[in-house]
Amino acid sequence: MSYIDNIRTFVRVYDLGNMSAAARDQRISPAVASSRISQLEDRLGVKLFQRTTRKLHPTEQGMLFYNGAIQILNAIEDAEAQVQNVTQTPRGSIYIGTPFSIGRRFIAPAVPEFKTVYPMIDIRMRLSDRSIDIAGEGLDMAFFLGLPKDSSLKMKKIGDCPRLLCASPSYIATRGMPQSPQELVDGTHDCLQLRFPGATEFQWPLQTADGIKSFAVSGPFETDDGDILTNWALDGFGIILKPYFEVIQHLKSGALIPILTDNGPPDLQIGCLYPHRKQQDPKTRLFIDFISQRIAANMKSLLKGAQLPRYVE
Repeated sequence: MSYIDNIRTFVRVYDLGNMSAAARDQRISPAVASSRISQLEDRLGVKLFQRTTRKLHPTEQGMLFYNGAIQILNAIEDAEAQVQNVTQTPRGSIYIGTPFSIGRRFIAPAVPEFKTVYPMIDIRMRLSDRSIDIAGEGLDMAFFLGLPKDSSLKMKKIGDCPRLLCASPSYIATRGMPQSPQELVDGTHDCLQLRFPGATEFQWPLQTADGIKSFAVSGPFETDDGDILTNWALDGFGIILKPYFEVIQHLKSGALIPILTDNGPPDLQIGCLYPHRKQQDPKTRLFIDFISQRIAANMKSLLKGAQLPRYVE
């Protein structure tokens, strides 16, 4: 085992807070991961982690060493990137974060093709609809679907994603067709919500005669899984606000129907966030460009012929 391997394992244990999770991440056994940490501690003469039954907590020395370890690994990555630029043989692993909807529909299907073109690059993909801390989770990039907040990260916009309100014909037959956004907040209708732990707002931004306004909708069900929301809507339990690409097949079959089409929500952005220093890494640039082209092409194909307010390629 090399000293650099030990440092890489230490950084992943630090980021994930768990020896087993770090071992799985690096495709080694927990015993090997533990051995690497022990070797580092023996070399440095300090304890890097306080071990509890559930989680590892870095010691003060561990926190200090982490900052230096990151600088070492970044320097190695920069040196490798310079060599790869010259040799045109990018290699190594890319750690990616993505929401479930984008990851399942667009990114995961394109990964095998990317691997065929660039066989020396391995992909490590993490799917989550929650906000991702790129640095804290040791990711090289994170794709997003939404309205990105101000960030020190570099952003590549891939496209605009139109959204709509929709419900099943059985729901409309039972509850009636909404005529205005106000009916979504006065108890006339049930709205199915995508909600994460810690989220405080139940608001949908909708177009009105006075511009975009937020409506504090409510309903009987909520979940942090967007596909479950769609299934509930298909079963007639309420109204959902969804990106077109997630429900386009149900719209075409008639299983879901658009509602309040004059009051639709604003588009979301599809894009990718990554640290500024990663723009010098050829494998990072290659993957972002490759996936961006696939997402844009697939989105355009999916939405072809749909009655959309607009779609920006």
